[in-house]
Amino acid sequence: MKNKVTIFIALAALLAGCSTTTEITSSWRKPNATADNFDHIFVAALTTNIAAKQAVENGIQEKLQEQGIKVDKSLDAFPPDFNNNNAQRKDLVLSRIQGTGSDGILTIALLKEDTETHYRPGMGMWNPGLRYGYYNSFWNYYNNWYPSLYDPGYYDETKVYYLETNLYNAKTEQLIWTAQSKTYDPTSINSFLKGYLKTIQEQMVKDGLIKPTAAITASK
Repeated sequence: MKNKVTIFIALAALLAGCSTTTEITSSWRKPNATADNFDHIFVAALTTNIAAKQAVENGIQEKLQEQGIKVDKSLDAFPPDFNNNNAQRKDLVLSRIQGTGSDGILTIALLKEDTETHYRPGMGMWNPGLRYGYYNSFWNYYNNWYPSLYDPGYYDETKVYYLETNLYNAKTEQLIWTAQSKTYDPTSINSFLKGYLKTIQEQMVKDGLIKPTAAITASK
């Protein structure tokens, strides 16, 4: 738990910048779950860092409201003085959530932070897929790479954040949908949100959990 909290704090403290890349690594949907099942969703970012929690929950609220879905946030249901003892009482937590009238609960958890290291050649780019180019001739291969042997390359590092987004039935508590994603080198909580929210929204539409924005607009 400590690691998750620390990662969220680090993510919230980064400098401002443009949107970053988020990609879905896997997703699963319970059979027969459709967009018609959820009109009111309770959103909970699982972190004690208030700044990160507020940014994530507000961002998801905005995206879901674009789909015509009513949203309640954990920050409103559980104020900052809602202490750890209360947060671990199942009856109290569920009664607060169900009291909002939500039919779904969407949770967001940052699973881990990792660092990917890549070697950048001094000249050119190594690509073993080019086997039908200069790879077929010794001289062409030698002549292509020889000059770069004396131009030292370098290693660079990329921060990668792995997140899990789950949707539960608010009444039965059963898992309805889950998606794992990874985000590369977010420069700020805002840049992270731009990439993450767009990707998650598109995946939820793709998996049939929410309707496309165009469909909502056309029905009005």
